[in-house]
Parts: sequence; structure tokens; C-alpha cells
Amino acid sequence: MDSRIRSHSRLSVSAAARVPRSRTTIQLVASCAVLLAACSSAAELTESPLTTIAAQADADAPADSTARDNDDPETTAAPTVTVPAVAPLSGSLSVTVVDTHPHDSGAFTQGLEVFDGRFVESTGLYGESGRRMVDIASGEPVSVAPIDANLFGEGITVVGDELLQLTWKSGVLIRSNVNSLEETGRDTYEGEGWGLCFDGETVAMSDGSSTLTFRDAETFDVLRTIDVTLAGAAIERLNELECVNDQIIANVWLTDWIIVIDPATGNVVAEFDAAGLRPANAPFADSNFALNGIAHDPTTGHFYLTGKLWPVVYEVELS
Repeated sequence: MDSRIRSHSRLSVSAAARVPRSRTTIQLVASCAVLLAACSSAAELTESPLTTIAAQADADAPADSTARDNDDPETTAAPTVTVPAVAPLSGSLSVTVVDTHPHDSGAFTQGLEVFDGRFVESTGLYGESGRRMVDIASGEPVSVAPIDANLFGEGITVVGDELLQLTWKSGVLIRSNVNSLEETGRDTYEGEGWGLCFDGETVAMSDGSSTLTFRDAETFDVLRTIDVTLAGAAIERLNELECVNDQIIANVWLTDWIIVIDPATGNVVAEFDAAGLRPANAPFADSNFALNGIAHDPTTGHFYLTGKLWPVVYEVELS
């Protein structure tokens, strides 16, 4: 989420070397049993350090932190784009850094998604929240739309030509046009809003607990819920979400762990530690610099990872 808490111990994993701009492979291995990516199951993930996260989850709530279609038959058809196949992720994953891109170090990133070759980004903090379209290569905002000063921006996702943005404690979903960022309407929901992603049929939403809620994209009504578990233990503090290839990728707030969830069962089927990607000037102990941005580019199959106030976005391959 977005605020400091009283105390949380960091997972005891070795920090990888800082990543240079050249193509570099970081093999991230959990300190317990090595998991085989090609044949992992929930049972094989039993010894993961994430089990410790589940056991030590803080019961207290966190304190406050500071034109698409053209029916004209005369129109020339657009060229076909070949989308790389994405194999389902499983086991203990390796991360290959393909490139790095500038990121606004003043952006309190709450949600990140790739749309039409650019980033759509949600930013948080009261009085500073908004949504923006960002040029990936330069990191410069192309357009910015602030939201009400009494709303704290959270997760974001694209559904067709519409952008859906959560707010933290207000129970307000903001709808806007994804191209103009102009607000088009609002819905309400119960509880807190943290992360959001669209799987092509429904919208998955996190609220900082171990539960994911699936909602109708048009009405935002609740359709179903699942509890996310690793070897039977609940994984709390699910935050930023990305729906990819019938899986949900989520970061676990206040850790550098990213997990992959089977949305049918709630089981964690893959995981990796992104601590090696954390910039030196983004201290782990300060939750204002938490890892909090996951985006998938369907044209390359690559993922983008960043965090709140991070000066860099990492473009990576997962395997």
C-alpha cells in the first residue's frame, strides 16, 4: 500500500548487484529449496520465503502516508502485428534485464500499464494524485490529469477505450477516456482499493489483504472472490496487479517479492525476488519507495518494473 507501518522485518535474501544498462541476467533464487520453473507446483513452493510473509502478516491496517474502430469498408486494413506467445510462468523465476528507461522520480507510482506503445500510470498521495500518459523512451509525461485533492490514487487498468482508476480509502472508482484522460464517470465500492487489472473478461482488484475480488468491468459489481495462498498459507498485502496469459502477477507490499497467481484457484504458482533491481537511492526501509509498478508489453512479451519515486523503469524478461 502507500504508508509507513510500525515495523516489518525484511526477507533475508542476498541483494544482487545493481543492474547496469547493458543486458544483464540476474538469477534470483530463494534462500530455501530451489524450485524448477518447468515443472513447479504449489507443493514445490512450500519452502519459499513468502511463507514467512504469510506467517508474519501484520493484522493492523496501515496508517496514512503522506478513435478505435473504423467501419468504413474503403479503409485499408492495418498491418498485422505478431504478438509473441507468453508461456505460463511457474516455479522460481529468473529475470533478464533487457533495458532501462527513465522514470519521473517525483511520481508516487500506484499502477502501471502499457497502452498503445506508452505507459499509462496512476500516481498517489493526497493532493498529488492523478493519471498520466508517459513516453516510455524518455520517461516524460505526454499528458496528465490530476484527481480531486481528497482522493488518493491507486491501481489502474485499461478496458477497451476506458481507463479505470481506484482510490485508496474513498471507495471511488474513476472512469476516464484512455486517450484523452478526461473523466467520464464514477462508481463506488466497499473497502479499500489497491491494485487493478483486466483479464479480457473481468477486472481483478486487490485491497491489501490476501483476497482478490473479480468485478464486472461495466458495472463494477462483485462477481467472485479468491483467497491467494502459497502451500495453504495466505499471502497478505497483495498490491499492484497485472493480468497476463490467464495469470495474475502481483507484488507483495513492503517486500521486493513478486508472485504469479492462478486466478481459478488462488494458488501461487511462481515467484521471484526483485531486490536486485532496487535503485540505491530507493531505500527498502522507507515504504514511500516501495516496488509498485508491473506492466506487460504484449508486442514484445517483456515486462516493465518500477516503484514509487524510483528514477528508473526496468524492462525485463521472465523465465
